[in-house]
Amino acid sequence: MSQLWGNLLKLSVIMTTYNSPVWLEKVLWGYSVQTHKDFDIVIGDDGSTEQTRATIERLREETGLNITHIWQEDDGFRKCRILNKCILEAQSEYLVFTDGDCIPRKDFLAVHAAQSRPDTFLSGGYHKLPMSTSEAITKEDIVSGRCFDLAWLKAHGLKSSHKNLKLTATPFQASILNRITPTACNFKGSNGSVWKKDALAVNGFDERMPWGGLDREFGVRLINAGVRPKHVRYDAIVVHLDHARGYKSPEQVAENKALRIKSEKEKLTRTEYGIAQLRETEGE
Repeated sequence: MSQLWGNLLKLSVIMTTYNSPVWLEKVLWGYSVQTHKDFDIVIGDDGSTEQTRATIERLREETGLNITHIWQEDDGFRKCRILNKCILEAQSEYLVFTDGDCIPRKDFLAVHAAQSRPDTFLSGGYHKLPMSTSEAITKEDIVSGRCFDLAWLKAHGLKSSHKNLKLTATPFQASILNRITPTACNFKGSNGSVWKKDALAVNGFDERMPWGGLDREFGVRLINAGVRPKHVRYDAIVVHLDHARGYKSPEQVAENKALRIKSEKEKLTRTEYGIAQLRETEGE
């Protein structure tokens, strides 16, 4: 029943990017071979240069993917604002969130579609790759699926780890592991999905928040609003390409954590710094 339901569900994939066209190209090739075909992609661009726009236009032509490119001026780390713009632009009623450095396995969207339920959001994860492996992956490795094969990844620099189980779990094993994992079922901006109506009901992402836990706080408000979390940690698979994080700030992370704790303690279901306010400031 879930498979039939999933086959009928149209998706909007929302991802963000900033001056990483080589990584973004690899990600888009991953979406070109998805087994679930009914989807569009909304790329939220937080101020990249012309090279990113040119890459998106070329990939739109080469892959045939339905891609909307939303660009905003580079004015610091404004991921929450570009995500809110993407939510408004999304063509579908079910939203899959990821990042422009996460290559999806071919069944990634099929899993999100099949596991979707009313009043529920899905929480996945990512498998982080070292830089040497990230650089080694080619278009052919993505299209063929080799870059998700554990033996191939180890031959190209991935170290042995219990975390590699994500890449080898069968659907039956994944269903069990998703139920017994001790990992908290928080909303993951790199691998999560939610109904658009629920994202709008909590007013989207809190635009006061720079990098560090902004997706988790969004999930807290969803839960407070009655949306249940559900793991797809072991079956909705993406590999995460390595990159520098020059925007990382311990002070900002602490400030974001304080906002999340406030949302938890006060059972907040909406932010006053989200989509509604974006519409007002941009005259929508």
